[in-house]
Amino acid sequence: MHYISTRGQTKPHTFSEAVEAGLAPDGGLFLPEKLPSIADKLPAWSKLTYPQLAAEFFTLFAPEISHAEWHLLTAEAYRRFDSPEVAPLKKITDKTYVLELFHGPTLAFKDFALQLLGLLYKRQVEKTGKHLSVLGATSGDTGSAAIHGCLGRDGITIFILYPNGRVAPLQERQMACTGADNVFAIPVPGTFDDAQRVVKDTFGDTAFANSVNLSAVNSINIARVLAQCVYYIWTCLKLPENVRATAEYVVPTGNFGNVLAGWMAQQMGMPAGGFRVATNQNDILHRFFTSGEYSQSDVHPSHAPSMDIQAASNFERFLYYILDQSAERVREVMAQIKSGAPFKIHLPKTSLRSTRMDDDQIVRVIAQMWQDWQYVLDPHTACAFTDMAQDRVSVVLATASPAKFPEVVQQATGSEPTHPTLEVLKSKPLQTWPMAAEVATVQDFIRQRTSHGTKA
Repeated sequence: MHYISTRGQTKPHTFSEAVEAGLAPDGGLFLPEKLPSIADKLPAWSKLTYPQLAAEFFTLFAPEISHAEWHLLTAEAYRRFDSPEVAPLKKITDKTYVLELFHGPTLAFKDFALQLLGLLYKRQVEKTGKHLSVLGATSGDTGSAAIHGCLGRDGITIFILYPNGRVAPLQERQMACTGADNVFAIPVPGTFDDAQRVVKDTFGDTAFANSVNLSAVNSINIARVLAQCVYYIWTCLKLPENVRATAEYVVPTGNFGNVLAGWMAQQMGMPAGGFRVATNQNDILHRFFTSGEYSQSDVHPSHAPSMDIQAASNFERFLYYILDQSAERVREVMAQIKSGAPFKIHLPKTSLRSTRMDDDQIVRVIAQMWQDWQYVLDPHTACAFTDMAQDRVSVVLATASPAKFPEVVQQATGSEPTHPTLEVLKSKPLQTWPMAAEVATVQDFIRQRTSHGTKA
């Protein structure tokens, strides 16, 4: 199994090489050269625990890592989740299920990939002896999950950029209250898209990236997308057999990696009726799936801050597939996106549709779900509860614990959700490194901290 770039100008990489690089040298994103078929494996996989299923799945994508080692890695990755099922599937009604993806260390779905990615980084450092500089941008949950995947690991320093004042207070505390010497939480002015642009341009400077052994922790890293495929397969195998082929997965969507993982699992042979991209008021993806036009506009702060995005980085992988795997066409379209110019394409028939929700609707949905079912949603998951399919089962992916967004939930339900790990953070001091959203500034900071290995 080799990995190729969506832009077609990078030599094939092994899984380990693609994970370490994060972003392909030509600026594209890595994808498996060919997606394997999993349909004939599903009956046997249905008997496995979550860590076992993850190990079996990854064995198909990284043959250079032994079967036994994969089982050790996944067992360790999901050991700290507070649900024995890791990803429990809750039945709300006969037609509605909620997949709870918030039982990891930072109470968000990002833990599924980033607990494992932290272990893969640790393995890489032990095998090569080279220090690893991990860089990412976050609109909220990625940063805290990435930090907790790399926390205290020898040979790894992690730098996370985030838009100052535009992440939830508890999300910031999860990043900035660790006290760990290898963690740098960096607020920058502007939006998430500004932070993500700095990260991508930093990786685009290959001389710098090589000099500090830079790796990407955002969902541009293929290991993250593959790790997310697992919980779709897990869920499919937990559903009644007679609804698996028609069930619609409803996915709160910002950077497009989560829903892309489900769509890729379907391409590999996982039964599914389709996927709904659930956006907030920053609805560029909803507009694309309803019109075929990708037109960027200003980002407006919302009750669902992790989805306050206009430049969804994983969208490039989806483009590669719907543009008939034409790397040349992908390069043309991505150049248009980078320039800010809108583009329109004829959308082929896919299994994806979309919806949007504004802040007022989010509050109403949280209130209604609590009133009707005594089930508390976080603001991102609430975006899924509109235009629910009447003729088939819907599986809503609950992407974060409501306790991470107490103000909105209290406004909707009248009571403030809490969680012990978050309560502890409220009394800890914040430690951040604010700076300009400029590539040179960020590079200088990384260079200094990587060479000294301490917080100066």
